[in-house]
Amino acid sequence: MKQSDLLKKIAKLETVNDQLASEIQFLEHLTRALGFIEGLKTLKEAALDMLETDHKKKIKREDETNPPLSN
Repeated sequence: MKQSDLLKKIAKLETVNDQLASEIQFLEHLTRALGFIEGLKTLKEAALDMLETDHKKKIKREDETNPPLSN
């Protein structure tokens, strides 16, 4: 790959990095404004907790509708 091609690729990657960094900074601000004390960190924790709770409820419903077979 030519040096000029590499420099173009670097410039493109720097642009993408800047866009992603700006988006993350905006999401960080938005989540804090919504009451997530540590921004994205606490949003992620809350989302994982919700998924875990939902998963446990799903398993419980499956257990209730499919009781174990007695011998």
